[in-house]
Amino acid sequence: MAADHTRQAILTAAERLYAERGFADVTLRDIVAAADVNLAAVNYHFGSKDELIAELFVSRSLVTNRERFNLLKAAEEAGGGRAPVDAVLRALVGPTLRGCLGPDKQRSDAARFMIRASIESIAPIRKIKNREIGHLRRFAAAMQRSLPDHAMVDIYWGIHFALAMAHQTIRDSERLDKLSEGLCDLDDVQGIIERVVAVSVMALTGRAAARA
Repeated sequence: MAADHTRQAILTAAERLYAERGFADVTLRDIVAAADVNLAAVNYHFGSKDELIAELFVSRSLVTNRERFNLLKAAEEAGGGRAPVDAVLRALVGPTLRGCLGPDKQRSDAARFMIRASIESIAPIRKIKNREIGHLRRFAAAMQRSLPDHAMVDIYWGIHFALAMAHQTIRDSERLDKLSEGLCDLDDVQGIIERVVAVSVMALTGRAAARA
């Protein structure tokens, strides 16, 4: 139990510090001071700073992917095994946007950590993103069932562009707010999701998306 408590204290302190200051400006000594543990404890539980960052990122990504799969499963069950493409895309981008945007989420350490992970390109997170693509293949298969007359290359591009829009909105939300002088309501997370889905469906099919 003591070891579990120490491990969680390190994770909690690291997530908060990375969320506040970014990955480059936080040292292991900063983390052990905030967690009130010694450096040996970090080395014992995680091995290195990169492995600590990777574990935080994976744990948060698992939560997002679990929500994605649950939404996809519900959409496919409602469609008799084939979900409309807008529902597939909504399941793909919705959890990411809900996890990082909105007045409540933006104040949480978890959301700010994932925003940092989206903004700052660092080796351990890039490695995980490039390796862990199995969950995206499930969405590609669902989109293929929804759009059987579309080439897979178009579906892969569709997934890529939908995710790119979602992540760009998360990364540059402050600039968009200033550019639009507040007209683009970044607290209306469902509205943002619907806009990303609408553009993605239009690009793939040339038709408007059905609203959730």
